[in-house]
Amino acid sequence: MATLRLGDTAPDFEQDSNVGTIRFHEFLGDKWGVLFSHPADFTPVCTTELGYTAKLADEFAKRNVKVIAVSVDDAESHRKWVGDINDTQSTTVNFPILADPDHKVSNLYDMIHPNASNTATVRSVFIIDPKKKVRLTITYPASTGRNFNEILRVIDSLQLTDNYSVATPVNWEEGDDVIISPAIKDEAELKAKFPKGYTVVRPYLRVTPQPNK
Repeated sequence: MATLRLGDTAPDFEQDSNVGTIRFHEFLGDKWGVLFSHPADFTPVCTTELGYTAKLADEFAKRNVKVIAVSVDDAESHRKWVGDINDTQSTTVNFPILADPDHKVSNLYDMIHPNASNTATVRSVFIIDPKKKVRLTITYPASTGRNFNEILRVIDSLQLTDNYSVATPVNWEEGDDVIISPAIKDEAELKAKFPKGYTVVRPYLRVTPQPNK
């Protein structure tokens, strides 16, 4: 299949997991979602990633985000692996891990890259909004662990910029100044939308405090 692009509807599916059958769109409900893939069970980098994601449960919850992982091994293998993750990472895995031995989910989301591996998924991440639209995709090589602080940062940016006429600049973090959309030209509209004021660096580059802070 063609690679998923930003703005595409995230494919729905029904698949087994370590906690039973998952119907993906039903699982997400009206929440944001993070779907991320793993090359295989009982692999060292994945074990650290899943452990860290479990520790971020409160951070995802306060952003209205549901997390779900996928690996090509079966559900019984996942259940055994979760014990290792909990033990070695001093946490409790609190989200489903999809079982994908038939590669159904991996193929729907183009997670198998034959030049990297014919069978194992690459480290893909998909952020999906409440309308089931794909808002971000990142693909890492199997040897490189993901930065889940960056994933939280992107979710913060997406949720902010969906609600205000702003964009977030380089290395932006929650609470930093943001950039006003160049589409807004009218002075009265600028004053109404940005009552904290703004700085004109260039006509196309106007900086304002984060509007929801």
